[in-house]
Amino acid sequence: MEKRQSGPATSLVAERPPRRRRRLLRRVLVASVTGTAAVGGALMLLPKEPPPRTGLPAEGPRAQAPAAVAAGVPAALPDLTRLIEDRENHLRTHPRDALAWAVLGTAYLERGRRTADAANYPRAQRALLESLTVKSGKNVEALEGLAALANTRRDFGVARDWGEQAQKLAPKRWTTYAVLIDAYTGLGDYKASRGALDKLLALHTKGAARPAVMARASAVYRDRGWREDAAAQLADAAAAARTPAEQADYLARAGQLAWERGDREDALRHFQEALRLDPGQRAAAAGRGRALAALGRTSAALTAYRAALAAHPCPEYALELGELYESLGREEEAQAQYDLLRDRAARDEADGVDEELLLGRFEADHGDREEAVELLRDEWDMQPGIEVADALGWALHRVGEDEEALEYARIATDKEKGGGVRSALYSFHLGMIEGELELTGPARRHLQEALRINPYFSPLRVPVARAALARLGEPPDEDPPES
Repeated sequence: MEKRQSGPATSLVAERPPRRRRRLLRRVLVASVTGTAAVGGALMLLPKEPPPRTGLPAEGPRAQAPAAVAAGVPAALPDLTRLIEDRENHLRTHPRDALAWAVLGTAYLERGRRTADAANYPRAQRALLESLTVKSGKNVEALEGLAALANTRRDFGVARDWGEQAQKLAPKRWTTYAVLIDAYTGLGDYKASRGALDKLLALHTKGAARPAVMARASAVYRDRGWREDAAAQLADAAAAARTPAEQADYLARAGQLAWERGDREDALRHFQEALRLDPGQRAAAAGRGRALAALGRTSAALTAYRAALAAHPCPEYALELGELYESLGREEEAQAQYDLLRDRAARDEADGVDEELLLGRFEADHGDREEAVELLRDEWDMQPGIEVADALGWALHRVGEDEEALEYARIATDKEKGGGVRSALYSFHLGMIEGELELTGPARRHLQEALRINPYFSPLRVPVARAALARLGEPPDEDPPES
């Protein structure tokens, strides 16, 4: 591969044209503004036969689905199913109801999130754009829905554009800041993300929305390395949640925080309680497998992962299960999961999801390393967040470009550039790169830090970190300086 003389501080210009998916997603913005969508065309997305249920849905499900999409407040799957049926039925006789189109679009999106089925996203896009066509003026619901859809597809630039349009129309609407926080974080604009959170907290949101605001604050605090504050916000959010599905979501997030700090037992408790409240909580299902593996309960971990994937064939969970199999020497079963990952990622990309970060991470360790670098350079060009910096640095290390790799690995762990999150994986990557460059002291320090943050962070990488530390040895004894 030809090396490009560019670094993290400069704009990386791809040698190939942007991926077709990116161009299509950005055309959404143009199509909505010019009004190219048509009501008759959007009606074609509805089932030919109207569902037997009639009338408007209950107020609870109607309110929950838009909030779930805009601010991460989950709605239970049965509520989403009812809501989608009712809105589809209603729109056959009221095709000019812009709010109903927006609600339908957000419900499709939340169903896609809950089931890991990206086929819902094109339906969501068509319904939300139809809402804008019917009502092109102050239609904040549709704009927020489109921003949330773009965030879910990992197209954060588009999400920012939609979100900022919504913010201009309704600057005191709290849900707008929720989607903007996600968009700015994905773009690596951590100053803007913190600013959006400050504006959100200044609104002093109360009532049913308050737990969602706490959960949003927790995510920003986690990214800044404020783990105790993040955990406290999630605990309060879970205690104040109004529905089992909402409480389960916050408990699953709290379980992930516990996992990231290496507390296996606490993580497992949170994941199991989340699944008791909401058996469809897919993050908790995979998290349970993760915690069980760290506790040495390998058979139970494999069963948990397989159950999670059977219900929600998420490519990221296939990667985790594949690596667990690989750590056990079960290469054929690992390869089956890696094949599933590629298949699901291809399907998701066909439905507009950006899977370049996941695929780049996978290819760097298990596939085509050169392709990993290309994928991640392209991703860095578009949305240079710390996740991408870490993955690109590691991919460059895997192809032997350690000097450049070090620049990106340092970005991922540099608080000044937004890398305040305490991540065992990021510290491991940085330490391994430093070791290859014979920076013995920093390498030892960062590998020790990785194991201190979470001694169980990866079934494949923890043994590598321990072996690398053994090779580095203890720091040399030095005489004290003369006075």
